[in-house]
Amino acid sequence: MVNKIIRRLNKTTKVLLTGHLDNGQREEIPEISQEEIAEARDFFPMEKFFIFGHARSGTTLLTRLVRLHPDVHCNYQAHFFTRPPLLEGLVANIDVRKWFTRSSNRWNRQRDLSPVALRAVSDFILERDARREGKKIVGDKSPNSLMNGEAVQKLHKIYPDAYLVFLIRDGRDAVLSHRIQTFIDNPHKLAGEDAKILQSFIQDPDPFLTGKRSLFTKQGLTKAAKGWVDNVVETDKIGRQLYRERYLSLRFEELLSQPWAEMTRLWSFLGGATDITGLKEKLSQEMTQNPDADWQREKAEGLAQSLVKGRHGSWRDVFTPQDKQTFHQIAGETLESWNYELEIVEPVNGILA
Repeated sequence: MVNKIIRRLNKTTKVLLTGHLDNGQREEIPEISQEEIAEARDFFPMEKFFIFGHARSGTTLLTRLVRLHPDVHCNYQAHFFTRPPLLEGLVANIDVRKWFTRSSNRWNRQRDLSPVALRAVSDFILERDARREGKKIVGDKSPNSLMNGEAVQKLHKIYPDAYLVFLIRDGRDAVLSHRIQTFIDNPHKLAGEDAKILQSFIQDPDPFLTGKRSLFTKQGLTKAAKGWVDNVVETDKIGRQLYRERYLSLRFEELLSQPWAEMTRLWSFLGGATDITGLKEKLSQEMTQNPDADWQREKAEGLAQSLVKGRHGSWRDVFTPQDKQTFHQIAGETLESWNYELEIVEPVNGILA
């Protein structure tokens, strides 16, 4: 009984001294302040940008293209804000919070130092690479399809002054590309019906590539379609709300059809000049390369050569009528809102779901 009273008195004392109730959980990390942003930019002055997008939406291509600019550097998948444990994992421990917020710590100015620490770590990582490349604008490309709009919110807490670029691709092509990537990169993770589909595809790919047999289970395609819708709707809505003029959305299809127009729009958005001798020629040359496709052919030639990577509209040939109906039912409204053509969905087995 005495020990219980002592523990309660200790908790009460901690609350009085720190203003926090120690419940074993880390409190929400506060947003970085305008004063802290200004101080961070004194130490790390480069403009920062982040490229988000659903998996297999062309963000890797966009990264290769954006860093062709002599002032712009971009690297791959730090996942600062897009895949757990996230950058904030560095300060997730409750003892770290105690250290950052301790009233006797005169360095914290009576405020949680967590956002300052997170900003300093990420700024250093980004600018270290950019300085080595001789660039002055730097960004990270990390698909956000695991966290969707939440990733935008977490980014904004630490980088409200950054630029957010969101790349959208026709969801039907995106989920198809992701399915093929899974077949090539992670076949060991497939089980049950998915594993059977892969084995059948390896033995005889033609029915799957002509819309006679589905590469998906009904449940798998439904989940993929919902995931694409959630990513596109949430990221765009919250991105516009939080970043306003510092938010830019691009469509993968325009990036393929008019790369110079789209890239000059992006470079200008980031503050880079576009009247640079030889830049257009470098862009044209880079558009002829596809290192991701080359790597997949090397890893699994039989699978990779079945589909042309990076091509718009592959889903038209590959999706079965049931696949098209399923995707249209779930994502039709979102596809239409981004000006993707909707194919007339015929009833399957006499039933239109």
